[in-house]
Amino acid sequence: MNITILTVGKLKEKYIQQGINEYKKRLGAYTKINIIEVPDEKAPENMSEAEIEQVKKTEGEKLLSKISPDTYVIALAILGKQLTSEQLAKHIDELTTYGKSKIAFVIGGSNGLSDEVLKRADYQLSFSKMTFPHQLMRLILMEQVYRAFKINRGEPYHK
Repeated sequence: MNITILTVGKLKEKYIQQGINEYKKRLGAYTKINIIEVPDEKAPENMSEAEIEQVKKTEGEKLLSKISPDTYVIALAILGKQLTSEQLAKHIDELTTYGKSKIAFVIGGSNGLSDEVLKRADYQLSFSKMTFPHQLMRLILMEQVYRAFKINRGEPYHK
């Protein structure tokens, strides 16, 4: 299985990068994981709705250009379905059982994901109704993917 985390913007915080590197190392025993960053658009604080939509559209086009047609796409979206760690593990396990060898988790920029990306997604996943910084979301996602593999293998960690 190949897992890609496709995200908008560069990671700046060293402590988040250290955490991501740790989970990437741990995940190496279970799967191939790739992180792809696309540049974020300049987005001043006081943008109009039309400007926000344009930023999301431009970022969305960059994200979509990195997704192959045979990839199963899971978009992280606040209005997506919330799962327990065990349910996420089961979902990932079912994808591999039914021949989905490429999975991409997509994390939008500070304004979220474009409608085009959400339409391309095979599944929309929400980690919470709360809003998280998109950079921190990478680390949370990495931990949950690692937890899913541990659960699926029946290995200790997830309690």
